[in-house]
Amino acid sequence: MNQQHAIVIGAGIVGLSMTRALHAKGWKVTVIERHPQAQGASVRNFGMIWPIGQEQGPSYNRAIHSREIWLDMSQKAGFWAEKTGALHLAYTDLELQVVAEYVAAMKHQKSAHQLTPEEVLQKSPATVQQGLKGALWTEEEMIVDPREAIAKTGQYLESLDGVTFEWGKAISRIEGNTVYSGQKTWSADKVFVCSGADFETLYPELFEATPITKCKLQMMRLVQQPQDWRIGPPLCAGLSFIHYKGFHVAPSLQQLKEVYTAQHKELLDLGIHVMVSQNGLGELTIGDSHEYGLNFTPFDTKHINDLILKVLKTFAQFKDWEIGSSWHGIYPKMTNGATEFVHQVDEVVTVVNGMGGAGMTLSFGLGEEVVASI
Repeated sequence: MNQQHAIVIGAGIVGLSMTRALHAKGWKVTVIERHPQAQGASVRNFGMIWPIGQEQGPSYNRAIHSREIWLDMSQKAGFWAEKTGALHLAYTDLELQVVAEYVAAMKHQKSAHQLTPEEVLQKSPATVQQGLKGALWTEEEMIVDPREAIAKTGQYLESLDGVTFEWGKAISRIEGNTVYSGQKTWSADKVFVCSGADFETLYPELFEATPITKCKLQMMRLVQQPQDWRIGPPLCAGLSFIHYKGFHVAPSLQQLKEVYTAQHKELLDLGIHVMVSQNGLGELTIGDSHEYGLNFTPFDTKHINDLILKVLKTFAQFKDWEIGSSWHGIYPKMTNGATEFVHQVDEVVTVVNGMGGAGMTLSFGLGEEVVASI
């Protein structure tokens, strides 16, 4: 029996996840990436593998499975990864009530612990002590540096027998089982379009007919902290409680959202919820904002970055606040509440897309699910 051949368009996290899953099932895979290296949303994020953000059930289970794959891949591909856990800090009684409700709801389901201020400080010297009432501590979260992890995962997959990468080739059309980049073509049994927001270039009518939009986020990275100083787990402020679906189990969440709407309307209008993670080099990634639509300004807004920094300083303190880089990323997001968009265009082509801001958290698990369904 001839070996089946798949083409994967896009070498971001979704494309890499599909490639890994296909190769594991015995497929020959050709990955075609329009840039000399991945440059999209997959390298423009915190590097958080973040099960806590997912609702209990299939999404959470997919996140946990993806986490296992990340740990395995970090060993095989040789990139830094750390099982950090996560701290969601509470500075008001209502935030602390949400923490308590979440811990109660998650009892016997996963790790979730309410910490005292003293216990928080033992885990993170970067936490602002003034006004701290406690925190939610969860153990499942982990961190990679997306710039390193995506690049080295691609290099590892490219080293495998039966996997080929074509870098710097933009696919402009697909006809039948053949994809085209100018006069150059590739053919395969199956084609998987994993090109993020760019899939509208290949299928504009499908993009228009799909309940999908785009999200622009702004982020920054602070320089390496001196003397190997570490912040411990990623730190999140109260606004993260209302951002992630995983916290919807807390009955007081709606009341908290109403309070935030009254007190922090501009932050909510800009989709700002503030988090910080630290990579293996000691650099701090901070963010972010969320603007939704199809007509973004190509320019970063200083005011948004200033707001992020202002909120960050209410709950985190660092040795060095110098900004080493700032950027924005754009990713597609479903508007109907779905966690992904997997659409079979025809017998050959499948679009795998629409992971929203959870691509790092969910993609490895999704890749295995899609391949298993072939």
